[in-house]
Amino acid sequence: MCMGVATANSILMVSFAREQMDEGKGAREAALEAGFVRIRPVLMTALAMMIGMLPMALGLGEGGEQNAPLGRAVIGGLLFATFATLFFVPCVFSMIHGRRERRPGHEPPPEPVAP
Repeated sequence: MCMGVATANSILMVSFAREQMDEGKGAREAALEAGFVRIRPVLMTALAMMIGMLPMALGLGEGGEQNAPLGRAVIGGLLFATFATLFFVPCVFSMIHGRRERRPGHEPPPEPVAP
């Protein structure tokens, strides 16, 4: 479950950053923009999942103590995955695409034409 949510959020972050690069922004600027714009949806998705797992993590009810460690593990994984999505993914994106921009022979994208 953690991997699914983290992967979906990371894909959305990277696709948004690539759209920004297609509009003519640099890799670092596109990654920062993606982080700022996508922070709310990423947090909303992660928090909804964490809140949904809270009853399981508390282990309330009959036999709940069996599933409580799984709920706690999922919540911990989501905390780490959310942090990685918001900070690590944009950093790696800007490093990888920044290198491509600095390569010799690389042509920058054309400037957008104003209507």
